[in-house]
Amino acid sequence: MRIEYLPKQIECFKALATDSPCEIVLYGGAAGGSKSFTGCAWQIMRRLHYAGSRGLIGRSKLDTLKKTTVKTFFEVAGMMNMRAGRDYELNGSTNVITFFNKSEIILKDLFQYPSDPVFDSLGGLELTDFYVDEVSQVTKKAVDVLRSRVRFKLREFNIKPKALLTCNPSKGWLYNEFYDPWRNQLLPDRYAFVQALPGDNPHLPESYLETLASLPEADRKRLLHGDWDFDESIDWLFKYDDLLRCFRDELGTGEMFISADIARLGKDRTIICVWKGLQLFEIHELRKEPITNVVATIRNAINKHNVKLSNVIVDEDGVGGGAVDMLKCRGFLNGSKARQPDKFTNQKAECYYKLAELIEQGKVILPVAKRDLITKELDMIRRKRPEADGKLAVTGKDEIKAMHGVSPDYADAIMMRMYFELSPNYGKYSYV
Repeated sequence: MRIEYLPKQIECFKALATDSPCEIVLYGGAAGGSKSFTGCAWQIMRRLHYAGSRGLIGRSKLDTLKKTTVKTFFEVAGMMNMRAGRDYELNGSTNVITFFNKSEIILKDLFQYPSDPVFDSLGGLELTDFYVDEVSQVTKKAVDVLRSRVRFKLREFNIKPKALLTCNPSKGWLYNEFYDPWRNQLLPDRYAFVQALPGDNPHLPESYLETLASLPEADRKRLLHGDWDFDESIDWLFKYDDLLRCFRDELGTGEMFISADIARLGKDRTIICVWKGLQLFEIHELRKEPITNVVATIRNAINKHNVKLSNVIVDEDGVGGGAVDMLKCRGFLNGSKARQPDKFTNQKAECYYKLAELIEQGKVILPVAKRDLITKELDMIRRKRPEADGKLAVTGKDEIKAMHGVSPDYADAIMMRMYFELSPNYGKYSYV
């Protein structure tokens, strides 16, 4: 099968050609521009052309890379009449694709973990080139380190360092280093920006374009029209003034509830919240306690406040599953299916948006004594910008810990109380 490349893809390949002065290309700028297809095709062509060379395909998380970009790799390879086991082999243990001509592609997780803030894990790499998919989810530091590793067999092949980045419009270093200079015709020769929009891809189904067109205005401009000057405040889930109004000395009304976030790691805290209606009036913070002590604390709170077991919910991920089994209460799985799966990526996102709704309405009452701590943690929770599927999501705990150095344990415990507030009538989300 012969691949008919789109004009924007050809423009990208020309910028990455051996005789081009360009060393790094940013490709994309909207959803549906065949970004992953282009990146995988380029990597395959480089590996075939330069026998014994070594490339890298990276993304923020390895699991996401395997579920998305690598699937595209298999698709592109198939369209090039290449077969796994004959022309290339993927080693699932080492995460290396080896070609028949001894060329390699390394699959790499590029998330900035607190344990490796300067990416020492990349220090031993020797690369001929690299491709980073959805680079807006990756720090500039990661890309800079990768660029410093591009030197493998360059002299032997008589070629310059080359790198391809793909993304949707975003703020930060990509905007400053690529888009803004490109827009003002000030982009240096060693850089190139190729903006590929959904309209540049005739193979997109109409339903996909309709999904993009139905997104909230800011996301529609970003993903459908490639607008890099979108309102960055759309990332905020909680309005600061609304948060401050929650902290007041006021008694709640209604049933008693308990929500608990169980520590997974040594530095994380177990947070147990006791509620009267939507008033959080009692908090237990435990550190490095065995699960039996955690369960005992929850049981004491149940007995003290006469809480129905059906009104107790405990984080079931990790060691929290043991607490759920011992208490026979409700378990909360962050990644479980939302009640509105067409709108939210998972149960956690759904509950955080419900919390934001009720905080905006002034219905949630939080303890004044914990104002600074809780406000700080809830401010860490940001909505993720919808990508292709348009579903609402929030930043994950690992991402927050990497960015801020702390785990949002209080925020997650408060969020879980919203499980009991979800109903077929989800109300209006003013942030969407």
